[in-house]
Amino acid sequence: MSETISAEQVWTEEPSNRPNRRKIRARIGGLHCSLCTGTIEKALGRQPGVDKVSVSLTHEQALVEYDPGVARPDQLLQILREIGYTVSDPRKLRPFEDEERDLVREGRRFLTATAFSLLAIALIANPANGYAAITLSVAVFASLLGLVFLVLRARGLAPAILGTAVLAGAVVALLLARQLGWVVGATPWLVAALGLILVFGIGQHILVMAYQALRRGILNQHVLLEIGAFSGIVGGAIGLVLKQPDYPTAPFFAVAVMVMTYHIFSEWLSLIVKTRSSQAVKKLLDLQPETARILRGEIEIEVPLAEVKVGDLVRVRPGERVPVDGVVVSGRSGVDQSLVTGEPIPVEKAEGAAVIGGSINGTGTLLVQVTAVGEASFLNKVIREVEDSRALKPGLLHLVDRVLRVYTPTVLLVAMTAFVGWLIGSWLGTGHIDVERAVFAGLSVMVMGYPCAVGISAPLSIVRGAGEAAEQGILMRTGEAFQGFRLVRKIVLDKTGTLTEGRPVLHEVETLDGIGADELLAFTAAAEASSEHPLAQAVVKAAFERGAVPPEVDSFEAMPGKGVVARTEGYDVLVGNPRFLTERGVDLTALAERIRSLEEAGRTVIAVARNGRALGCLALGDTIRSEASGAIQALRKAGMVPIMVTGDNARAARRVASDLGIDEVHAGILPDGKAEIVRRLQADRSRVAMVGDGINDAPALMQADVGIAMGGGTDIAIESADIIILSNRIDALPVARMISRNSYRKMLQNIALAFLFNGIGIPVAATGLIYPVWAMVAMAVSVTAIFVNSLWGRPRLFFDAIVSVGHPVETAAPLSPA
Repeated sequence: MSETISAEQVWTEEPSNRPNRRKIRARIGGLHCSLCTGTIEKALGRQPGVDKVSVSLTHEQALVEYDPGVARPDQLLQILREIGYTVSDPRKLRPFEDEERDLVREGRRFLTATAFSLLAIALIANPANGYAAITLSVAVFASLLGLVFLVLRARGLAPAILGTAVLAGAVVALLLARQLGWVVGATPWLVAALGLILVFGIGQHILVMAYQALRRGILNQHVLLEIGAFSGIVGGAIGLVLKQPDYPTAPFFAVAVMVMTYHIFSEWLSLIVKTRSSQAVKKLLDLQPETARILRGEIEIEVPLAEVKVGDLVRVRPGERVPVDGVVVSGRSGVDQSLVTGEPIPVEKAEGAAVIGGSINGTGTLLVQVTAVGEASFLNKVIREVEDSRALKPGLLHLVDRVLRVYTPTVLLVAMTAFVGWLIGSWLGTGHIDVERAVFAGLSVMVMGYPCAVGISAPLSIVRGAGEAAEQGILMRTGEAFQGFRLVRKIVLDKTGTLTEGRPVLHEVETLDGIGADELLAFTAAAEASSEHPLAQAVVKAAFERGAVPPEVDSFEAMPGKGVVARTEGYDVLVGNPRFLTERGVDLTALAERIRSLEEAGRTVIAVARNGRALGCLALGDTIRSEASGAIQALRKAGMVPIMVTGDNARAARRVASDLGIDEVHAGILPDGKAEIVRRLQADRSRVAMVGDGINDAPALMQADVGIAMGGGTDIAIESADIIILSNRIDALPVARMISRNSYRKMLQNIALAFLFNGIGIPVAATGLIYPVWAMVAMAVSVTAIFVNSLWGRPRLFFDAIVSVGHPVETAAPLSPA
């Protein structure tokens, strides 16, 4: 990415693989569903000089490939602003406070719209219409007031009770005023005012987005909403002009109010779902500025990573992440490269050894000379690949959105046909044009056809699914997680840190005649006690756990990359790799066969000698997670084929795969190789999931249809994933799959309920025999039915999501699956 960016520039520029082309990337705000992504792709894709547009709904990013000789980035992004979306720098994360302000603002918008709806219903309610009308009016009042209380509850119990009571009082007062005949003549004008304020004021942003989409020939949910709202306003305006006594002027205007209210609620609910997921991910990431300590002469200063240059000397202290690629010029330490390369055993680094940015330094201090920065560094190459995959990843088109792409033009066509049909039919049948009936028919179809119930079916099912997942220590943050994981047939699992613990542990102790296992372990721990190497620390830990107390050490000398020489209790003790002991004249013939078999099993072997005579050897290695075997069996039962991919050596990989019953293994794989394996598995159109935790897993996580990161993994892996296992337990995978299936099933049920009403209601509305307000009532009933179905047995999940607005959720400590 280009680093030369002006203060006003809200995009990053990148080279393209095609000649004479460039790419720009920008963060897009205001996305609600994949219909929004389609709107952006169409609006930009039709511009001269634009070759390709990819939009990621989950990460709110757009990647545009264009001809710089024809198109300009600022002009392209200005189109998005005109449509109604916001554009910002993709390298900057939005603060929690900004996201909460957006949620609170949209919550206030919904509160105002709900109040308008209550007042409008009070103005048009007529007890003379019978018990059915009274029952429906009371039900709508109760549900809307309940939502008002729930939204205000986030500010405290007292404000919620007071605010709801005041609004209820205003509604009752308006009802009494109507019954007493005080506002009868003004009723149509009052409802008209409510409708106009809501459409042109409170919901102006929706109007702008609908207009910009329509002028570009794009039909989306905003267009359908505004057509329905304007139909209500036009129908009411006709009533004001005609002044017919039985014409439902006020109900027409009320329809515009109710349609806008339900749409604003749907948008707010979608924003809550997306924001809470985003915040939970951010709380897992290290959001501190990336810096490095460099030496300038004799002075050590801390500078932003972007200011580090090739040749600079960087100090890396114990426990810190290595910030750059480079070569050690002084110091010695064990460096954990597992999150980068997949190798579980830390690597000893001394003068002349290469280090990779992103690996974790052990207990020593290193001075590193920088050999690569910017685009040339290992981490930047990985990040670049992840970013490209993120924008280009073909996300699942949600079932709801697939339906709406066909449904929207169909409803418009039916409404137009009903309107024109009544105009022509009434003229042919009676010789008079029945404008009122034609308007009734067209508007009723629009109201009945407005897919509010369909629009909230996905967010509500996700609210429930996300709550159930969180209780199990799982964060499901994308549509791929909820809709795609249930379709996965192949699941690729990284070994180190995912199937295994990712740290060295003592497994076997082999002794020769004349010495016991605990005695051998005690001698070894004594020699290793002063070593900083992670293998040495694992030996010392094992000794104390077994009660093998190490004797006092008189002298100690470390041989970097080989082993240690120590003197204890009058003995000279050698501990290190077998080659090191052989070079020092120790005969390991008696241990040779056992050492070979242990190494073939993937163990790291440490040989031990005392006064030049071999005592035995210790075998260390990674250890399989206790829950991994059961999890693999559960995944198989769920119809998935487990596949292991690792950067570790083939012997270690085969041992773990054999223990877990995994047949297909890919070992010694580099980061881009993991992504390539996922692509090959996808070649037959199989849905593939990838599970990992390291930097080296990130490209594959993005390439997979569903990326799953362990919560204890690296920032890049977590940000690349669709599902994050907060509990850091592999047995959460089958649970996540079950939640995916249940959430999708709940969504299907919701859509079926919505279209049950719409499928029956639209043909009836087209007859022109019902008032539009009854179409509005039918829509309200369908929304209520979907609420009940989505939250049946678990209403608390929805209530908690609404009440949390203004109070960003904290990411709790990892939960253990229930």
